[in-house]
Amino acid sequence: MDLRIEKTERGIKNAFIELRSRKPLEKITIRELCELACINKSTFYSHYKDIYDLSDHMEAEVVRSITNSISHPEYIMEKPAEFTRELFLAYLSQNSLTMILFSGSQRNHLVDRIETSIKELVFQKFPEYRNDEVWNIILSYCIQGGYHTFQRNREGDMNTLIRMIGEITEAVQELYGRKKITKIE
Repeated sequence: MDLRIEKTERGIKNAFIELRSRKPLEKITIRELCELACINKSTFYSHYKDIYDLSDHMEAEVVRSITNSISHPEYIMEKPAEFTRELFLAYLSQNSLTMILFSGSQRNHLVDRIETSIKELVFQKFPEYRNDEVWNIILSYCIQGGYHTFQRNREGDMNTLIRMIGEITEAVQELYGRKKITKIE
């Protein structure tokens, strides 16, 4: 990538993060972002359609970073406690940025995008589960439930929190395995 383009991208993203840390996404204008980034509006529009497009690109980068740092996404099926530990350490590694980008009206976008991304990785390894309604429900429950539990209980001991979410994830999957549910009626 051209060095000037890279520098402009970095300037736009840094200005966006600064503005986003102070105000909701809906209140950020292209004009103020361009002033802060020291660029023209036309330069902004040569990179992004609008402020939502920029936000979407940055959110996707964070999600990619989180999911790429999980060395074994298939562990959600094989070793749920280990998977949980990796996932929440990945969340923590991006904590500052996620707290800014996914605040306000964007709050649930992170976990929704993480769920989609992890499911895709899992289904690449286990294609037989892609259309399994029960496994899709279990994966959603473990990813979404674990995330919301993590967010609401962060003030306690982090190791205990992550261990408990992992144990609950394992218990849910063991229950499914014992009952050999193949279809929800």
